[in-house]
Amino acid sequence: MSRSKRTDDWGFPRWRPYGSGSNAAARVRLCDREGCSAPGDRPAPKAPNRPERWYFCEKHAAEYNANWDYFAGLSDAEAAARAADENAQRSYSRSQHWQWGGPGDGTRSRAEMDALAVLGLESDADMDAVKAAWRTAAKTSHPDVAGNSPEAADRFRAVQAAFEVLTVADAARVAAAEK
Repeated sequence: MSRSKRTDDWGFPRWRPYGSGSNAAARVRLCDREGCSAPGDRPAPKAPNRPERWYFCEKHAAEYNANWDYFAGLSDAEAAARAADENAQRSYSRSQHWQWGGPGDGTRSRAEMDALAVLGLESDADMDAVKAAWRTAAKTSHPDVAGNSPEAADRFRAVQAAFEVLTVADAARVAAAEK
């Protein structure tokens, strides 16, 4: 069994000996540009398709990238082929969270947008267009016209529900505008 020893660690960081723990000075790589003393935290390739890198500060990285021509020495056809190849290799796509709302300018709710889709209207349709589309769709799928078809009955119910959603939303919008 080892014998316990005295230590300078009393629980407070300032009581520990200098150079121990996380208080030690961090090593910072300086910018590779001659005479620059800023941290070099932005890697830049020394040559195309090579692993060697320069490490520049933000100012010198921007200066280096402004002069960089990735397609230097390539013909127009080779440059187009390389660009097409790199576009095909991209593994990212457009951010999906921007697509949750679907079409529209943000003034209509998801229920209203679905109701407009049932009636076959665009997202910016006004109430006159909604009423006209509702009348047309209701006439074609009404049980008196379509008979006892279950598909027509389902379509009629969907058209009626869509019209109700849109009229309630329009009434709320008019009431809010009057306040």
